[in-house]
Amino acid sequence: MAQATTPGKTLADMPADAVAHCTEFMDLRDVASLAVTCKSLRAAAYSDYVWLRLFKERWPTLPLSVGASDIRGKYINRLTAIQQMTFSDPSFRYIFAYPTQHASHLIIDKSSLYAAKGPEVGVYRLDAMQSRVGVQRLTSHGSRITSMRLIPITDTWLSRSVTSKENMLVTSSTDRTIRLWWKGKSQRCFKGHNGPVTAIADKLVGGLGDAKLLASGGEDCTVRVWSVGSGHKNHAVATYHGHEKPLSFLAVAWHKPSLLISISKDSKIRAWDANASGSSPCVGMTSLSGIPVGIKCHDTVCYIATRSSVTAVDLRTMQKAFTLPINCTVVCSFEILPSKWMMCTGGDDRALLWDIRKSSQDSTPVAELDSNGSVTLLHMDLYKVVTAGPFDHSVNIWDAGSCKLFNSLDCRIPGEDILADGVYAMSVDGCRIVTTACCSEFGILYYRDFSDCRKPVSLVDSETGSKFWETED
Repeated sequence: MAQATTPGKTLADMPADAVAHCTEFMDLRDVASLAVTCKSLRAAAYSDYVWLRLFKERWPTLPLSVGASDIRGKYINRLTAIQQMTFSDPSFRYIFAYPTQHASHLIIDKSSLYAAKGPEVGVYRLDAMQSRVGVQRLTSHGSRITSMRLIPITDTWLSRSVTSKENMLVTSSTDRTIRLWWKGKSQRCFKGHNGPVTAIADKLVGGLGDAKLLASGGEDCTVRVWSVGSGHKNHAVATYHGHEKPLSFLAVAWHKPSLLISISKDSKIRAWDANASGSSPCVGMTSLSGIPVGIKCHDTVCYIATRSSVTAVDLRTMQKAFTLPINCTVVCSFEILPSKWMMCTGGDDRALLWDIRKSSQDSTPVAELDSNGSVTLLHMDLYKVVTAGPFDHSVNIWDAGSCKLFNSLDCRIPGEDILADGVYAMSVDGCRIVTTACCSEFGILYYRDFSDCRKPVSLVDSETGSKFWETED
């Protein structure tokens, strides 16, 4: 008679404290993955031993009382607070970028800050901004830069020789070219547009196989796609005709990476399939009324804002799912937060927050976020809504859920009076924010980092506030 075999022990059979000690080389993402494995491993992953280490690694100088419990809760609360920028003591820098003009485009990318003005881009090392060595100028464009984007280096031809998780900068210009930058040099220059390049897609288009394509639109009324996987093709791999006016925005569909959505200045919308095998890559079209302000894709829907409305288009049928009229103000900016079913429109004197699920039946905003001028700059993430504009020297931070005003960041340089200019450009990355500074000297940038703050902000008798209405389920 065969002897029964005893099954070996698994990681789940180990004591929780032993598993906790095994996590010493895990980062936050690894610990989160361990927690969803099974009940016993979740107990180990949630232990104070694990989260005390994570807390001290992230905030080594922040005091934590001896014998404190629920360290995971304290970690999450602290992380939420810095993401919401609810502190009054961020570390900050003034960056003297350009002597005569405000930066028009800003992007924070890890330890780098990109600031475009006219035909050049300034690259600033955020970990070395007090040194002149930390500044680099990208000057290959011949005229004004119209847009900037970041694309993963792993999706380009450089992935064969560079094993980096960094991003490559893409710029378009009125000099009719698109340039790809890496290590401070222009690595590629795409030429083909017969007029200024006015738009770059928000992300890369999926081509045949694993090919990645960069899409651009111009005043020549064409959409062109370029290969970023080859280091030798500087001409467009395809040119899409059909628009009668210059291109305003390009966006890639979420549900189908090969599907590119374009909208021109006359609000004519076309859908292009980069993998189409027929005679025409145009697979759908529709039109709206009004001047386009912004476009965002999520799942199978494309949301398009004009100066007077927001329309949702089902990309599977190119039929309009709903149109939300916005009659109380002119729309200046537009953002969406799909995970919370929220969208935000910036207007003449306020920003309006809308519930996407109810927009087809109810044209009442969920909340009004007050401003002292036009809201031309918007940012939305899971923690906050950020609003700013050229006639207000403050950037306002709002709770993405309750719409409560968390913080109001004065962007004036000390000594400047209330008549200083407002904010013309902004970039937000988690707990970091950079804006153009409000001062009489053009070209100064104001950078704030809330990652190591200690003093919670106190907003007392604030003139700026929100009107919030609970929506019915």
